[in-house]
Amino acid sequence: MEREHNLVPEDVLWKRFLYRIIYRSDTKLGKLFDVILLSLILISTLIIMMESVPAYDKKLHIFFIVFEWIISMFFTAEYIMRIAVVKNKRNYIFSFFGIIDFLALVPFYLSLFFPITKYFLIFRMLRMLRIFRIFNLMDFMNDGYLIVRALKNSSRKIYIFLLFLIIFSVIVGSLMFMVEGGRPGFETIPQAIYWAVVTVTTVGYGDVSPITPTGKFFAMILMLAGYSIIAVPTGIVTAEMRNKRQNLEKVCDRCGNEDIDDDARYCKQCGKKLA
Repeated sequence: MEREHNLVPEDVLWKRFLYRIIYRSDTKLGKLFDVILLSLILISTLIIMMESVPAYDKKLHIFFIVFEWIISMFFTAEYIMRIAVVKNKRNYIFSFFGIIDFLALVPFYLSLFFPITKYFLIFRMLRMLRIFRIFNLMDFMNDGYLIVRALKNSSRKIYIFLLFLIIFSVIVGSLMFMVEGGRPGFETIPQAIYWAVVTVTTVGYGDVSPITPTGKFFAMILMLAGYSIIAVPTGIVTAEMRNKRQNLEKVCDRCGNEDIDDDARYCKQCGKKLA
């Protein structure tokens, strides 16, 4: 995941000046730009929410449209400037924040042809993640990267667990279809599988419930099993996060390398023996 503060500005003077304002927040202009950006994101989100309320949309429809055009034009110009002032343009475009910035614009232009897509502008709220950089809270952002890395490294275990859960739900749903004998909510195997998924995840909508004693017994077992099933992915990710945190705490005294394996005895970069 490419971070914004790793991007390199162009060597042209005016581009470096704009880069300092757009990507940094250590100057008055940079701080002002960021505050305006966050304010417009909040205003845009509020407008989208209010447009979904018929009473407000009927009275203020023109006002909403005009403000949405102004805000979207600002975001479009900002996105173009972000690309123009960096040397490694590809890195920004395909970075985490670059993709979010692009997704924040696409719904507006799609709404010109498909009006319903304007509500996807709510994705602009993701741009609020820049608040960690703006207010010098990068330690919080680093914790976020730690969570993302832990999820990525434990993805294979989670995929296997989800596969087991799918198989389990299909089997239980099929059994409930046979036990309930086509009663309401269990007329087909897919409907019974829907009930099994809702029950095993402890969501429990209550729209479907077994009637027979055997079905209620299966439901009781499934509900009790649901609590232990939920704990499995939580334990997998927590263990991975603990390992990552321990790895980050290991630092080579000579070169400062932090990428150190659990069983490493020597630094992989400089060869110094680790304590």
